[in-house]
Amino acid sequence: MVDLTRRFDVLVIGGGNAALCAAISARRAGASVLVLEGAPKFYRGGNTRHTRNMRCAHDAATEILTGPYTEEEFWKDLLLVTGGQTDEELARFMIHESKDILNWIVEQGVRWQPSLGGTLSLGRTNSFFLGGGRAMLNALYRTAEELGVDILYDAEVIDLVIEHGMFLSAQLKQPVGGRTEVRASTLVAAAGGFEANIEWLKQYWGEAADNFLIRGTPYNRGAILKMLLAKGVQEIGDPTQCHAVAIDARAPKFDGGIITRHDSVVFGIVVNKHAERFYDEGEDIWPKRYAIWGRLVAAQPDQIAYIIFDSTVVTSFMPTLFPPIAGATIAELAGKLELDAAALEKTITDFNAAVRPGTFDHTILDDCRTEGITPAKTHWARRIETPPYLAYPVRPGITFTYLGTRVNKQSRMLMKDGKPSANMFAAGEIMAGNVLGKGYAAGIGMTIGSVFGRVAGREAAKNARN
Repeated sequence: MVDLTRRFDVLVIGGGNAALCAAISARRAGASVLVLEGAPKFYRGGNTRHTRNMRCAHDAATEILTGPYTEEEFWKDLLLVTGGQTDEELARFMIHESKDILNWIVEQGVRWQPSLGGTLSLGRTNSFFLGGGRAMLNALYRTAEELGVDILYDAEVIDLVIEHGMFLSAQLKQPVGGRTEVRASTLVAAAGGFEANIEWLKQYWGEAADNFLIRGTPYNRGAILKMLLAKGVQEIGDPTQCHAVAIDARAPKFDGGIITRHDSVVFGIVVNKHAERFYDEGEDIWPKRYAIWGRLVAAQPDQIAYIIFDSTVVTSFMPTLFPPIAGATIAELAGKLELDAAALEKTITDFNAAVRPGTFDHTILDDCRTEGITPAKTHWARRIETPPYLAYPVRPGITFTYLGTRVNKQSRMLMKDGKPSANMFAAGEIMAGNVLGKGYAAGIGMTIGSVFGRVAGREAAKNARN
């Protein structure tokens, strides 16, 4: 039993990667720590449960990484995907700190494995968790428990008492035990974004949000974020910006995870409900572009699109939970997708005619391209002409939102007047908007959580001692 009558040094709200890194870091610094996870134990860990890898800078190849990934290259990749919409000081700080995270996270019981292949192209830049995100989480929880971190599940925080930028206590609601006041010297907020709150999403996206699928936990409803912003914490980030990918339209509303994501876009074309292409499917290497497709599909009529390819490429990408829809002819496929057959036949005929000969290589920006059509396909363009013809229906899959709390390099929240809070810190998705103004590259979410979680825990423990 956790003694809630005592005053803890550090209260961590959240139960994913960022929260656990903060809890472990604070505990290793000598602080007493309580973690409040709003989900039941089986669903603990937020979106971390569905992750696979983390992007960290490193100076040389390792047993699991095929070559160096310098801080400057990481910075350029981040600059590219965000279009410059990032806090450079915080971003460069995160990138520098990420070099040490590769070893630190192993010291907390996490294990790496060689990179997965295919379209991911991450063998040099990203480290993959042995057993995936759930195994990584289990290792962190085990370490936290062994260190003496107290953890409560089904622990919903319904209010925060904050005065003049100082956290005083939290009001906790549990299925058994009812409401309780929890007191702590410092607060670390690591409770995710508001992606599972459809009504909140509709404030910015309108009725389109009803057609969004939420890739991760249904528990990230943004309650803690909303409380903090209402109590004087400075916000950062565009509320319409998020990590959103194209996932199978047959996926569940919540918690479909990584197995519903489609990585087949570069091998075919993508059309909307009018059987029209709307974006360059071969713009860049997939890990730098997969996270734009959620927003692209969200902008299409009824937020639905279809990845179309032929039988020559079915073994070229990682399979997903749902099988492709097949047709012996384009017209038959169109019928199964409820698309206009003549329109789809014209789109594919025009595309095939525009394809120029080249040497196909999905690992580089090859010379297989189109000419004379809009939008162009600038790389990996090959004719769609070998039956059976195949398709995946896709919808926007929202991973996490970028509206969050402003922080400094100590992970300390900043108040609306620009002053640092007295004793409040944030880590993970709830402050990701500091680094991610828009866009995404594979593995950065876990980097943000691990780096700022570790910093937040360390700084919170120091603050509590003082």
